[in-house]
Amino acid sequence: MSGEEQATGTVSTKVPARLDRLPWSRWHWMIVIGLGTVWILDGLEVTVVGTIAGRLSEDGSGLAITDAQVTGVAAALYVAGACCGALFFGRLTDLYGRKKLFLITLAVYLGSTAMTALSFSPWWFFLFRFLTGFGIGGEYAAINSAIDELIPSKYRGRVDLIINGSYWFGAMGGALLSVVALNTDIFPKDIGWRLTFALGVVLGLVILLVRRHVPESPRWMIIHGHQERAERLVDDVERGVEEEKGRPLPEAATEMTIRQRKNIGFGEIARTVFRDYPRRATLGFALFIGQAFLYNAITFGFGSILVKFFDVSSGATGYFFAVIAFGNFLGPLLLGRLFDTWGRRPMIAGTYILSGLLLFVTAGLFGAGLLTATTMTVCWSVVLFFASAGASSAYLTVSEVFPMETRAMSIAFFYAIGTAAGGISGPLLFAHLTESGVVADAVLAFCVGAALMVAAGVVAVFFAVAAEQKSLEDIATPLSARDAGDSGGGDGQGQGRSTSPGGRSPA
Repeated sequence: MSGEEQATGTVSTKVPARLDRLPWSRWHWMIVIGLGTVWILDGLEVTVVGTIAGRLSEDGSGLAITDAQVTGVAAALYVAGACCGALFFGRLTDLYGRKKLFLITLAVYLGSTAMTALSFSPWWFFLFRFLTGFGIGGEYAAINSAIDELIPSKYRGRVDLIINGSYWFGAMGGALLSVVALNTDIFPKDIGWRLTFALGVVLGLVILLVRRHVPESPRWMIIHGHQERAERLVDDVERGVEEEKGRPLPEAATEMTIRQRKNIGFGEIARTVFRDYPRRATLGFALFIGQAFLYNAITFGFGSILVKFFDVSSGATGYFFAVIAFGNFLGPLLLGRLFDTWGRRPMIAGTYILSGLLLFVTAGLFGAGLLTATTMTVCWSVVLFFASAGASSAYLTVSEVFPMETRAMSIAFFYAIGTAAGGISGPLLFAHLTESGVVADAVLAFCVGAALMVAAGVVAVFFAVAAEQKSLEDIATPLSARDAGDSGGGDGQGQGRSTSPGGRSPA
């Protein structure tokens, strides 16, 4: 923060309403570029490691490591690092602010990726794969909370979905990059794979330069006793937007009263999420588990299925993966707007159930021997077009349906659960099924993922929150507002806050 002393008390503010009524502007684009583009790096990182596993294990790669160690040990350590990083940095994000942490987590990612490129021994490679995951896990908590608190409520759904879906743009680039990096006519065996990591560092440094200009969340500052700084920041943003648009902004009438606090304990976070919002917690679990298993059912054995059942060369699987990655990216890009217009419940439930049903159909066609490598890839692309929008909405959901003081920690917790299920339980379940070479086993893997995705969609039918175009404070009353006497709300209560200066309105 700055040298301004942190003082707490009971204050009234219009800052959330002022942020939500802003039209889209260059300032918002700066936020999207500075914060959202890191998922492109994550997608590139994960995809590259998976596709260069074979090259790393070859003689002359400069690293005495086996294919199984890259796809097994290193992958598990990356997942473990992501889970630990999400929980560790999620807590710090709620305590010390969004900006400090989204700078620190990117720095951890950059340093670890650079060290990975310099690997000379398996233990070094494993260590920095864990630390790279540690940084990426922290990014999910810090970035999603910052984005949702800075983006106007009218656009929050589509922006959050597109940013999370940009992971697959990076995955597509990683798949194509690996084709070039693995070409020994261009790069020696011991250089190509190192350059792929180095490229991630270069892109990350560019993002870091932009991210330095992204401000702290005014919502976080208000609650943590930095009201004057928050008001000055929003004043500056409003002046810039008015100059850009050439017209004055409408008055923000909604005011809320909060009792500022410096921190919140783990006990209160747990009670808030699981006691006050049990249906929303159930929804978060269902969405993250469903998407984790569907993605592992398809992507974990992607290369093995193409090679074993369709005789595709292992060197050509990157092209097929680029196609399904493109389908994944298009889903949030084209469907994101509907989450703000048609609404959260129909779109979350619809994308989950439809993608699950389509995967059942794909499993049936595959089991009947009616698919080729090309048509199988087309089927996967269609499934993942809808599944990607649904999976991205899981991050949006847990970011917006819990009180602000718990936001980063809630994202971290559900992300860790989903990542652990997808990165640990998923591979344990699907490894034998997709690599056995038996069609019925692969069909069973698809059906497990499809069933859990449909089940999550059914949960969303009953428990999804109609959060579209609503202020975060209307979706879940901040604990600080409840402390100040605002009407609180868990799953069984209305969410309320003042709707006019000095006024109160029960939900």
